Amino acid sequence: MRMKNNGQINIVFNGEKRKAIQKDVPIKELYERELSEQHIALKEIEDELEKLVGMDEMKRCIKEIYAWIYVNKKREERGMKASRQALHMMFKGNPGTGKTTIARLIGKLFHQMNVLTKGHLIEVERADLVGEYIGHTAQKTRDLVKKALGGILFIDEAYSLGRGGEKDFGKEAIDTLVKQMEDRQHEFILILAGYSREMEYFLSLNPGLLSRFPLVIDFPDYTNDQLMEIALLMLDEREYVMSYDAERKLRQHLIVLRSVQSSVSFSNGRYIRNVIEKAIRAQAMRILHEDSFEKIDLMTLRSQDFHFSEDEE
Repeated sequence: MRMKNNGQINIVFNGEKRKAIQKDVPIKELYERELSEQHIALKEIEDELEKLVGMDEMKRCIKEIYAWIYVNKKREERGMKASRQALHMMFKGNPGTGKTTIARLIGKLFHQMNVLTKGHLIEVERADLVGEYIGHTAQKTRDLVKKALGGILFIDEAYSLGRGGEKDFGKEAIDTLVKQMEDRQHEFILILAGYSREMEYFLSLNPGLLSRFPLVIDFPDYTNDQLMEIALLMLDEREYVMSYDAERKLRQHLIVLRSVQSSVSFSNGRYIRNVIEKAIRAQAMRILHEDSFEKIDLMTLRSQDFHFSEDEE
């Protein structure tokens, strides 16, 4: 090991000179650097993330997880200690913030890295897990875990399993999940998703839950600018555009709506999708009455196609 004047360290193992390592590289720069072509799996996922709005922190998080798994495999190859940490996750955030989409991308990435044998996603909710009598819930839960082996079991609104109190069968589902996470900890990945506050309470219901989720990821609400970007992307995919007045009306609606509505009840991208689909239906009715089917008419959403409750007198 030899220190150079330019701040680099040269390391020689077994007489073979290795690449110079730069000292004190800022962590932000490391995250932003392009990786070599051998990391194709990560590059593909990053390309898909680039198509999504507001996922900068998620991109960093996934790169970090990828690096940890990749380096651990290299340690194993060299006979070094490399513990197989469980990769169960918790996604905390409001609806429509991209949790299910990210879960699918993680399944795809882990499959390409041979962490998961299949990488598929099984998406369930309380009704899929909770049975009607003693013992039924445990069996239903085990069956779903079995279907998820080799992939991801994604439980949306997971906190609903703990809403019924001690006598509710939801607690049986929680206990069964904890046991399956222990018995099959490297055979599947469990992702629990839900509102931030409710998920904190959910974790308190079973003392074994918190320690089994090493990865807790927060999904923040979209800003108004990001919501507008999502709207434009949705329209572009469907070969529609908004007129200037329509775009201004939608933006103003979002500003007013989010100033009076609780952030907990706002459904982010899901809300935008519903608004766009409703506007497209209204446009179709308007065009039908106007009897004008030029291309520009067929593709343009105008301000009168967007109907919001505050417009009603």
